[in-house]
Amino acid sequence: MTRAQLLRGGWGSNKKSVVRPPWAKDEALFTDLCNRCGACIDACPEKIITTGSGKFPVIDFSKGGCSFCKKCVTSCQYDAFSKVDAPWNLTANIKDSCLSKIGVVCQSCSEVCEHGAIEFSLQMGGVPQIAMDTSHCNGCGECVSVCPKSAIQLN
Repeated sequence: MTRAQLLRGGWGSNKKSVVRPPWAKDEALFTDLCNRCGACIDACPEKIITTGSGKFPVIDFSKGGCSFCKKCVTSCQYDAFSKVDAPWNLTANIKDSCLSKIGVVCQSCSEVCEHGAIEFSLQMGGVPQIAMDTSHCNGCGECVSVCPKSAIQLN
């Protein structure tokens, strides 16, 4: 841990993991390079980049999904973003509180998933069952904001 991270409150194991904007460098490097100017927050057309702990930018998927437009990357003057790596390594995870898992018909997530990562298989005399194909999930987060039970997390 660097001195800057210590002064910003980056100690302790109880800290909740956060999702940084796409293409953000690894956490330690990102928090050292980011000066918290808010340029990436202002540049995001989806308005999903918000101010998090220590005024560092974080993603709030409850507001919508990421289009991977790279405006956050190009707006940063402090080299806190990688221009060559993948945007991030996130995939959707469906929790047991998903309505279809408890016998209620809901397919909101699959309706917004443009990549076919979330599908439902019909069941004879029952509720369609959710199936997640993580190989098709790009981690955009569109499915998170539409879930009425907040049963989808990106990890």
